[in-house]
Amino acid sequence: MLFLFSDTGAGHRRAAEAVIEALAARYPGAIRAVLCDPLTGPAAARPLRWLAGLYGPCVRLAPWLWGAAYHVSDSRPAMAVLWRTAFAFVRRPVAAAAAAGRPAVIVSCHPLTGRAALQAAGTGVPVLTVVTDLAAVHASWRYPQPGLIAVPSGDALARCASTAGILAGRCLHTGLPVDGRARSGPLTPAARAALRRSLGLPPEDFVVLVTGGGEGCGGLARRTAAILRAFGDIHVVAACGRNERLRRRLSGLAGRAGGRLTVLGFTRGFTDWLHCADVVMTKAGPGIIAEAACCGTPLLLTSHLPGQERGNARLVTRAGAGRRVRSGRGLTRELARLRRDPAAMAALRDGCRRLARPDAAPQVAELIGELAGLAWPGLAVSERGGRPPTARVAAR
Repeated sequence: MLFLFSDTGAGHRRAAEAVIEALAARYPGAIRAVLCDPLTGPAAARPLRWLAGLYGPCVRLAPWLWGAAYHVSDSRPAMAVLWRTAFAFVRRPVAAAAAAGRPAVIVSCHPLTGRAALQAAGTGVPVLTVVTDLAAVHASWRYPQPGLIAVPSGDALARCASTAGILAGRCLHTGLPVDGRARSGPLTPAARAALRRSLGLPPEDFVVLVTGGGEGCGGLARRTAAILRAFGDIHVVAACGRNERLRRRLSGLAGRAGGRLTVLGFTRGFTDWLHCADVVMTKAGPGIIAEAACCGTPLLLTSHLPGQERGNARLVTRAGAGRRVRSGRGLTRELARLRRDPAAMAALRDGCRRLARPDAAPQVAELIGELAGLAWPGLAVSERGGRPPTARVAAR
């Protein structure tokens, strides 16, 4: 199986790895997954690496500029021009990976790799696009294509299904894939206390996880300092992602915080920190929303990237899984209210259960297995029937 993604942010890789984990669990020994990053990987063209490298600084320092680029390119004519110019470089590394591995299925987990996947697949290899934008689905995901599209929400499904040239039957609402640690759901109090101790966190403290996605954006330093100033008994975990400048700045603050601040860089064990937190304060990124919902951790949403994260906060508040906070004062006021109101915390955790889709990765894995012609373990051929994969997955 060839998985296409890019390390622009963290969500694309995490979705791909979650599906690979689910495939390995369902088809032990039958799957060899190959990961290919045609934008920033070693085989990527230098102009494309340079262009993709602007993503992190842009979303951290000038999110308005990212929003402008998003909206200008959010149309089929604009993307048609970009596919022939700047993004034409994506095709070669994808074609090389497909020729080397001869995959049974190609899975695209990034908006800029789907078209190259179809070109590399030709007519004999099925292509599945796993959309990682939670609500607002950019035109780069929605071009007419013969492959299947797995979408993470009802809003995304409606957006894709309404696009001219995309048949509604090819769009499947699966949810956004998350890893097995998140899919296991909230921990018991005893397991949570043990995990906190293993991570060096006080078992009984109120813990706030502050994060800004893989690029560490969204005013993390300012919000972390505001929480530490306002409360003398809250422990803050600041996840800085790839933002090394932010990590160094907050590490200096940690020395003056009396042991109440834990600073993380980019970490693969992020789900453990979500399990330990009482609340996660974050921008409205799709991956963190999906993982926090599965872990049962209420969300306080402070901002969103213009364009691609538009509508995500509405999904969270509609489910009752979190709140929007517009300012530092609003953040501290909401934290104070939640700490003294167990009923409000319980209601938010109930909302997380409504929003969560822990079966997303296994469902996408089953779809991939059926596209590859693999028999589902424990399922007789007669039970599988003659329906196409779209019908079988949608029927659940």
